Amino acid sequence: MIKTFTQYTPPLIHFGAGKLELLPSLIKQYGQRVLILTGSGSIKHSASWRKFEKHLTAGNLTISRESITSEPSPELIDRIVDSYREPLPDVVAAAGGGSVMDAGKAVSAMLKYDSSVIHYLEGIGTKTHDGRKVPFIAVPTTSGTGSEATKNAVLSRVGPDGFKKSLRHDKFVPDIALVDPLLTLSCPPELTAATGMDAFTQLLESYVSASTTPLTDALAFSGLQSASRSLEKAVQDGYNLEARTDMAYASMISGITLANAGLGLVHGFASSIGGLFPIPHGVVCGTLMAPCMELTIRRMIRENKDHPAISKFAGTGKLFAPESGKNDFYYCEYLIEKLFVMSEKLRLPRLSDYGITENDFMAIIRLTENKNNPVRLPNEDFQTILAKRL
Repeated sequence: MIKTFTQYTPPLIHFGAGKLELLPSLIKQYGQRVLILTGSGSIKHSASWRKFEKHLTAGNLTISRESITSEPSPELIDRIVDSYREPLPDVVAAAGGGSVMDAGKAVSAMLKYDSSVIHYLEGIGTKTHDGRKVPFIAVPTTSGTGSEATKNAVLSRVGPDGFKKSLRHDKFVPDIALVDPLLTLSCPPELTAATGMDAFTQLLESYVSASTTPLTDALAFSGLQSASRSLEKAVQDGYNLEARTDMAYASMISGITLANAGLGLVHGFASSIGGLFPIPHGVVCGTLMAPCMELTIRRMIRENKDHPAISKFAGTGKLFAPESGKNDFYYCEYLIEKLFVMSEKLRLPRLSDYGITENDFMAIIRLTENKNNPVRLPNEDFQTILAKRL
């Protein structure tokens, strides 16, 4: 019998190579004044983006621009919002990685408010947002966070008292997600690896989540199929359009599934570590995925060999394994080994590369949530996970 569930709807999606040329006409659906947020990196060197800018400047639009150079902070959002309240743009468009899209999402949500965004952040603020916003179009240029399909914007302040918290409302899902894999071709290998592992992690964590639904299961496995065959190919050959398209799809799907099924321990660490240290979100997820999944799977098998997530981990292992006809425990072990091999093959950085030491473990663990992991892990397992990727 199918269990009851609630499914949040994704944005209107335009997906595929060449879809960027739709953006000027999509903007005009909302009006003439557009605020465009971009990153400071590879998008500016993209042939597709340069071609798009010619169409944009010829489109009789009033264009304002802001550049997002790091993961967005409340102070950055407040500064941008204060600059564009009078007159309000008709639409906000963000073209970039997860940080750029999160910034655009937060800006569109706060333009109609007079107070700081920090008052509306989960776990920090005391005010409730009512969902009013300026229309928002998300254009991802990396394949990682899936922010183009989620209802939250992640903001952070880095330091000893730092945090990484969400501005969240059902109405913050972008009005339009325009996903053009051509925009990811110039993404460098190290960024492709980190963001790709972030998408892979989000798919697997939502697939085995304690809050999974039949719809998220189907979508997550579809994304896992794409990521399993193309993540490494995209890193090895960035101009492999088929691989880039697979990863753009996997990333977008991961946003839909995480918004509905939630995420597990890897992203619990990403939140705590990202607030304390200047480490990219994708790097945390990518480097900790293997040990988190290893300890989760092993504890689950010890405590409950009939746990439904075991068959899901095994099904994911089968996507990589050359042998067929083995039992679930074999494929679970294969998946663990594969994740560690990928960590080395993709040259994912170690935690110590960003100044983290064993002395920081307890501070990290105190802040790390374990919301939807299929099994609870004790603090000693948390320490083991961190030590394995120090």
